[in-house]
Amino acid sequence: MTTLTAKASTARAATPVAWSGRATPYLFLAPYLVLFCVFVLAPAIYGVWVSLHDWDFLLEGRPFVGLDNYTALFDPSSAVYADFWMSMRATGWFTLLSVPFLVVLPLGIALLLNRPFRGRTFFRGLFFAPYVLGVAVVCLMWRLLLDPNLGLVDWLLGTDIAWTTSLPWGWVALVGVTVWWTLGFNGVIYLAGMQDIPRELYDAAKVDGAGRWAEFRHVTLPGLRPVMLFVVTTTVLASANMFGQSYLLTQGAPGGETRTAIVYILDQGLGQYKMGSASAMSYVLTLALIVVSVINFRLFRGRS
Repeated sequence: MTTLTAKASTARAATPVAWSGRATPYLFLAPYLVLFCVFVLAPAIYGVWVSLHDWDFLLEGRPFVGLDNYTALFDPSSAVYADFWMSMRATGWFTLLSVPFLVVLPLGIALLLNRPFRGRTFFRGLFFAPYVLGVAVVCLMWRLLLDPNLGLVDWLLGTDIAWTTSLPWGWVALVGVTVWWTLGFNGVIYLAGMQDIPRELYDAAKVDGAGRWAEFRHVTLPGLRPVMLFVVTTTVLASANMFGQSYLLTQGAPGGETRTAIVYILDQGLGQYKMGSASAMSYVLTLALIVVSVINFRLFRGRS
């Protein structure tokens, strides 16, 4: 009898401890989950509700229109059709032009900076330094440098190019400035991934007579596959959501050709007070980015 009582007491004492152990991860996650629900999930759900209304926050009446804001985006006779898809095209062009540079160039720089040489730390900081600047600082600086009348770039090249108001030079300016600004971040990510690749793999490759190209193909690239998935996905998403460069550097010129979807959505929502239409546009863009991200994940998973 005494033994049974002791076992029961032990079980009762162990139960709160076990429950506490299971609850610990959720307690640590709770602050983030609260912030996520308040600042991400709730606004996203509210945005869907706004997109179903003719929403003007300056007026009291906000009639329910159902899917009209969405169907207008696919109706060639609507007022927003041409401008919205022009901005989506500009977003696509910028993504296609910038992502290859922002994936390949940082990889090459990381390969160089991963090798031992004098001044390596200095050059690592040098390539990363532009990334710490804000987008307003970067765009203002480059707008002055690219100015056709007073800019240093035209003076050095001996040209008279309207870098920010003509095509294709507007795209050259946008892509070039973005690559210069953000290249260092992806380079640091690649560099961290390279340092996690076991050194024994390179030693084994050398024993087998592999050269640098063979080491890169059969050791470095396979070891960097998870890192490359992260870099490609985040770079695509960041490029597709580009706002500051288009808004501050080219201001959408010429004729809205370099005005990205985010800039147009901002103008519709906060400039024209068409919050319902702007919300619908943002969800169409979100759906497109989800599709691209899923394709990207499947491509990388298929190579593993």
